[in-house]
Amino acid sequence: MTTQPAHRPDALAATTGMGAVTLKVADLDAMIAYYRDGVLLELMSLVDGVAVLGRGGVAVVILEHAPELSWAARGSAGLFHTAIVFEDRAELARSLYSIARRYPGTYTGSADHLVSIAFYMTDPEGNGVELYWDRDRTEWSWTHGEVEMGTLYLDPNAFLGEHLVVETADAVAGLAPATVGHVHLSVGDVDTAREFYVDALGFDQTFAMPGQALFVSAGGYHHHMAMNVWNSRGAGLRAPALGLGLVRIGVPSADDLGEAGERLRFAGVSLADDGHTIRFDDPWANRIELSVGNASS
Repeated sequence: MTTQPAHRPDALAATTGMGAVTLKVADLDAMIAYYRDGVLLELMSLVDGVAVLGRGGVAVVILEHAPELSWAARGSAGLFHTAIVFEDRAELARSLYSIARRYPGTYTGSADHLVSIAFYMTDPEGNGVELYWDRDRTEWSWTHGEVEMGTLYLDPNAFLGEHLVVETADAVAGLAPATVGHVHLSVGDVDTAREFYVDALGFDQTFAMPGQALFVSAGGYHHHMAMNVWNSRGAGLRAPALGLGLVRIGVPSADDLGEAGERLRFAGVSLADDGHTIRFDDPWANRIELSVGNASS
């Protein structure tokens, strides 16, 4: 049976999407170099210790210099990875090749997830990074409202051999757009994550690994966010630390923003609302922002 999740009247709008992820960093220069020279993002601005990097005028990662902060304790909640999605496999291959040449020690693995093909890294300050490309939605398989995802072997060298365009491998101009496709968090428990991200915020559940991980989205995407306990089971509130600073989510209209705010207030979530954006913490003090429009702009 192939059935996507039924649209709920209290769900986030189908065109909801993810925006730039803010990371609080200790060594701003080293982190800019990694995301610029390794991942192949463009440095869009650098003002007062805040660097914005992205592709095609769309912000992907915002690096905020925070040398006063310490490293997060082992087992804490926070960022599992920021997942950057590319429009085609040639652009993904170009960034993968750049990582392999300039930062080979940061590569941690790869997988064919059936809905996508993905490569994983850990940046110089320990933040997870996923670079991926989506298969066409017509190739995804849904059963009883859940998308079929797996973790199949994917040879990175074979991928590069098939998709890397050697003539443009070293080019730094003409990079095609790439955006934040999803954000994966480390949390303390999956049931609480479901109550918050599905019941209160309004995402649809698209895949679950009972007791381990939860995948959620809007509009039938495989996932815009995920939460797992693989490194953080039982974690409580995050203390101020380097790493994740802010997760951004964009909704299409002011009405959608207002409806999300109402659901969150009804669930007892404290909000900061300036009329254009709402900010709030999830149950582990991961900071989330909702705004109208392209959250990455």
